[in-house]
Amino acid sequence: MRNSFADTVYKIGKSNPLVCVVVADISPAGSIDKFREEFPSRFINTGVAEQSMVGTSAGLAISGLRPFCYTIASFSLYRPFEFIRDDLAYQNLPVTVIGMGAGVVYSTLGSTHHTIEDIAISTAIPNMTVLAPCDPFEVKLAIEWCATKSKGPVYMRIGKAGEPNLTKGVSSPFEIGKLRYLEKKSNLAIISYGTIVKTAIELSERLSKQKIEASVVSFHTLKPLDVEGVISLLELHSYVVIIEEHVKIGSLGTSIKDIAFNIGYSGKIQTFCLPDEFISHYGTYDDILKYCNLDAKSIFKEMINNFN
Repeated sequence: MRNSFADTVYKIGKSNPLVCVVVADISPAGSIDKFREEFPSRFINTGVAEQSMVGTSAGLAISGLRPFCYTIASFSLYRPFEFIRDDLAYQNLPVTVIGMGAGVVYSTLGSTHHTIEDIAISTAIPNMTVLAPCDPFEVKLAIEWCATKSKGPVYMRIGKAGEPNLTKGVSSPFEIGKLRYLEKKSNLAIISYGTIVKTAIELSERLSKQKIEASVVSFHTLKPLDVEGVISLLELHSYVVIIEEHVKIGSLGTSIKDIAFNIGYSGKIQTFCLPDEFISHYGTYDDILKYCNLDAKSIFKEMINNFN
């Protein structure tokens, strides 16, 4: 995903002189390095100074530019939170904050590098749009929107690298503020966002072998929440599963359950999230997901028990 971000920003930057990149101690590589070399006046590395990254970007936006703040997710939002809230959101400035490597993908670096509360924090900020594309294709489309159409601040959580393209050939369009069906069936729906959407697709394939057809939804826009889309989904499906690489508090699942309660939904909603703890288990990304019962095998077992 980071390569898709870099490639897209570089291509847009070649034709749009308002686009600029401000990073905090991220070593330029690939297209980001090309952006730095070709547009040095529009590239700033503040070093290990995330507050300066956001404050500088606010000043650039006030001057009419379209800045992208870019660093590791655990440092892009938590450390400069006050600056994001007061400098960007309070002034409603068109700055996009990219949190790269969100969730627990920085597995072996420990809890300080895990980003498991960012959706709760960012969606609570007024004026903030919150995005979590599921693959490099959705990253490209989201970055294009941020560079040309966003009217205020955006927080975008993306993966690290090597994520598969999940949406190639998907007919439903990518629209900011609208949930996206990757597969549309009836009775059962699996909702997710970000890199763990691949688990939702794997679950759909496993269920299909059991003669159970499932819708799969990429909920790439966490704010503004697609309330109408959620209501329509609940009306179509009697069993809804929500998978998040995020803690339950302040999650998408809590928002969907709130909508379900308000409309008197009589179906079943099941959520799978990260535990409310600093995860000290050591291992690979897949090891940690398994430890948290957020791997496809563990979720499938729970779903089959509930479906029956």
